[in-house]
Amino acid sequence: MDRAGKKVLLKQLKRAQVLAFFANLPPALIGIEACAGAHYWARKLIKLGHEVRLISPQFVRP
Repeated sequence: MDRAGKKVLLKQLKRAQVLAFFANLPPALIGIEACAGAHYWARKLIKLGHEVRLISPQFVRP
């Protein structure tokens, strides 16, 4: 989403495609629902130059 709240990109990825996809994007702010694997993905995305914020599940809309 951009600053105005409009969707910029909506894409469904398989686990094996995630890092390759984000490696080809310019640095961005990425929000991830906090869960068991979220810290792993956050570390990987930070290494690619992105800013990652973990969001508590109670604040994530289904």
